[in-house]
Amino acid sequence: MNAPTRTPRRLESYVSGRWTLGKKDGQPLLDAATGETVALIDSSGVDFAGALAYGRDVAGPKLRAMSFHDRAGMLKALGLKLMEMKEEFYAESLHTGATRADGWIDIEGGIGTMLTFASKGRRELPNTRVLTDGEVEVLSKDGSFVAQHILSPLQGVAVHINAFNFPVWGMLEKIAPTLLAGVPCIVKPASQTAYLTELVTRRIIETGILPEGALQLISGSVGDLLDHVTGQDAVTFTGSAWTGRKLKSHPAIVENSVRFTMEADSLNATILGTDAGPGTPEFDLFVKEVAREMTTKAGQKCTAIRRVIAPRAHVDALVEALRDRLAKTALGLPGEEATRMGPLASLDQRDEVRARIKELQADAEIVAGNPDDVRVASGDAERGAFLNPVLMYCDKPFAAQSVHDVEAFGPVSTVMPYDTLDEAVELARRGKGSLVSSVFTNDPAVARDVTLGVAPFHGRVLIGNRETAKSSTGHGSPLAGLIHGGPGRAGGGEEMGGLRGVKHYMQRTAVQGSPQLLSAVTGRWIEGAEAFHGVHPFRKSLAELKIGDQLVTASRTVTQEDVEHFAHFTGDTFYAHMDSEAAKANPFFDDRVAHGYLIASFAAGLFVDPAPGPVLANYGVDNLRFLTPVYFGDTLQVRLTCKEINPRASAEHGEVRWDCQVTNQNGQVVAQYDVLTMVAKTWPANA
Repeated sequence: MNAPTRTPRRLESYVSGRWTLGKKDGQPLLDAATGETVALIDSSGVDFAGALAYGRDVAGPKLRAMSFHDRAGMLKALGLKLMEMKEEFYAESLHTGATRADGWIDIEGGIGTMLTFASKGRRELPNTRVLTDGEVEVLSKDGSFVAQHILSPLQGVAVHINAFNFPVWGMLEKIAPTLLAGVPCIVKPASQTAYLTELVTRRIIETGILPEGALQLISGSVGDLLDHVTGQDAVTFTGSAWTGRKLKSHPAIVENSVRFTMEADSLNATILGTDAGPGTPEFDLFVKEVAREMTTKAGQKCTAIRRVIAPRAHVDALVEALRDRLAKTALGLPGEEATRMGPLASLDQRDEVRARIKELQADAEIVAGNPDDVRVASGDAERGAFLNPVLMYCDKPFAAQSVHDVEAFGPVSTVMPYDTLDEAVELARRGKGSLVSSVFTNDPAVARDVTLGVAPFHGRVLIGNRETAKSSTGHGSPLAGLIHGGPGRAGGGEEMGGLRGVKHYMQRTAVQGSPQLLSAVTGRWIEGAEAFHGVHPFRKSLAELKIGDQLVTASRTVTQEDVEHFAHFTGDTFYAHMDSEAAKANPFFDDRVAHGYLIASFAAGLFVDPAPGPVLANYGVDNLRFLTPVYFGDTLQVRLTCKEINPRASAEHGEVRWDCQVTNQNGQVVAQYDVLTMVAKTWPANA
């Protein structure tokens, strides 16, 4: 059932370390299903310039003083704490018109996104405060002058202006990569559903997990906030293209070249493959996916399917199947267990969608659902913002304009036929850039041609078929590890995308200098920097080990017996190791050569200290390259250097990256790679 009637609360902004009421009574925010006033919102009197300054001066230094692992741990702790509070958020979410299933996407989807970034931060980022980007560029013949690209956090604030449809996910998916990068945030939710965002923000602040000022909230208008942004700040926007363009052209954003990311209108398309006719699993999956995208969140998703592109021979069967499925969608109060689709977010939003449907009717006819005769299983069809799912059909999509220009942001989709696969691709492109497109097919050629045809116009492409039916997250689900954004009409931005999203809030800088000084800047040993000899580095715990600790080993000569034993022992009897005549005919070799993996094995035998000690495990190698052939009689020697140290905050060990260089008797490098080990923080353990 829906939550009982309550006294409307006045929303507050959280800026400069305190909760602040607006000076006016505020705009009423109504329950989407009942029309009752949920909250009042107003931000008049807020010191917006002060909020930016507070984020820069108070929170910024604290976040930047933390390592990536520290910030990742902070996000994990916060995500777990929010998950404990989720039922309170679900109860508040009912006022937005979201069913339990809709709320799951918003609430647990948002928290899950935060936890994913926490996990990626610990697994994919070093336990440092600076990222290296790419390999070292050698700028002089003797290696005394080199360059390294680095990424460091912006020293401003990220302003996140969000849409009404996902008041929790919309905030958390943006602040997670921002905070992981080390940049504080100011969140401005869309007013209609801001009461849920405000509640979640209150609980976040109450945990005390984030440094003071790392997260601020504006409940209401942003006032003159954007007048005060600088080149060290970033602004993200999710909403209409018209508003986005207005914000993007703000004088301060233009003058200061402020990073601006926009996710705007998107006429996402899905394509039924030529092979996926009625009776195939792909046809059934297609029908299910279109209906789900129309009704989940009442179609109020930026990724929802707006254009349904199908072979002309199958459109009649498709329309009939969709009509039957949509007719079973129970419309009503979001708290009712039987409800499958709740209302739109507001009566104004319903009026907006109805107006857009009328525009679409210039080129398309309604074939299922009456937008003006709403039938509900529960609730009041007039007081609540209820709207039937509306399916439309455009028989001549190439002669039409509105179906490729007008987005009805609700449970509305338009079916349109194609005669050739090239036509299907062209229809998808006519959306002028979208967040996501999908194709349902079991034909590899169809999957290839459609994907490559639509990819330049979309931020994401989903290929659906019988093999992924049970595991696919579906057309409309943005994932933390994948970019969320699209070109052209969709805004040209990218959000999330794993570490790509984190790097958006960092500055890439090319640093030039000597290897020694660049090593000091990056915290990573660079060829030519100072090295330290003495105790075998494998006898040192993390408490004793330092960047540049180096071992130069004894040497070992490779014999024919070694190579043949290795070949028969492993089963690798490739001709270049076993047949002299065949090896000489190879353009790369002068005679039989040693196996590359034999070289790596001999190298390990040369540098490993066999006694128990602080090195706990070898967990892999990176960038292994065999650079010079090794022949019988060649003598190998290893230089092993501590390259990078990453202690784990939550464990008694850390990761150490070692630069391993294997040379022959002539000083030529025959193999180069990074060895990755787990090393105890102290030795003996817990000493």
